[in-house]
Amino acid sequence: MASVDHSIEKNIRPYEASFEAMVPTPFVKFMRTCLIWQFIRFVIINIKMIIVVQKSH
Repeated sequence: MASVDHSIEKNIRPYEASFEAMVPTPFVKFMRTCLIWQFIRFVIINIKMIIVVQKSH
């Protein structure tokens, strides 16, 4: 069997600041909760789906 290099594992330190999840900006929070924007995205996605289905027929 080939030997496994464990030197990479030594450099990984969990629970450091670089391992934290991204925090959404206020603009991103607004876009996620804005019903008008959600409706617009819903319509756009449905139009794209209709185009894909039309191409397949």
